[in-house]
Amino acid sequence: MTIELKRKIAFALSMGVITTAIISFVLIALNRGLADGFVLAWLRSWGAAYLIVIPAILLIGPRLQARIGRLLR
Repeated sequence: MTIELKRKIAFALSMGVITTAIISFVLIALNRGLADGFVLAWLRSWGAAYLIVIPAILLIGPRLQARIGRLLR
């Protein structure tokens, strides 16, 4: 595995943690409020979102980067 591939995977994992945490927190807070059970609902939602977004970033990301690269030549 090349260092460049390791960097891309590390970036995807890190970006996935940050974005899913923020989005799930805000959406749960808007829909449920900060009432009892908020933290458990947020962590459950965050975990599900993370499991969905990491494969999406790793599979869709390279294709999207290539497409944008072609568009911006």
